[in-house]
Amino acid sequence: MRKLLGSLLGGIRIVERVLIISINLIMVGLYTFNVLVRETMPQYSSTFAWIDEATRLLMVWAVFIALGLALERGRQVAVTTLFEKMPELPRKAVSILINLTGTVFSCYLVWLGVALVKFVMRTGQLSPTLGLPMYWLYIAPTIGFGLLALRYLLELLNINDRHTRPIATITK
Repeated sequence: MRKLLGSLLGGIRIVERVLIISINLIMVGLYTFNVLVRETMPQYSSTFAWIDEATRLLMVWAVFIALGLALERGRQVAVTTLFEKMPELPRKAVSILINLTGTVFSCYLVWLGVALVKFVMRTGQLSPTLGLPMYWLYIAPTIGFGLLALRYLLELLNINDRHTRPIATITK
């Protein structure tokens, strides 16, 4: 069971990393192209107005896909001064409370995200310049908070501990 979970998480990590790197490279390429067009051929710059919208959409996806990885590695914003100075038993209790709250809150946001995606799908709303269905924008936080809930759950089950071993060693 542990080995299966380890390989599943390894696959999820690879997909997350590939997506984040690909999204960032695409954004850099699009912005570079946009700047070159505006500087060298300004008469065509309005033709590529869609690039701004595309990069904003890609940025939203990159941020939400990275949520789970950031938590797993202990790279999220946190004030841990008091937590690190606590004795072992209160620290465990606070850690359980934090991870339980994070799991419940993330699952709640996934539930809200699914409802929002369904609502936006029914409206048929499209993005202004790309013409993409707007629900694609709202799928990103739903997936991101699902990945975050998974990481909080792993912390809750003592499979990962971002405070003592920031990079999960579940495959061992």
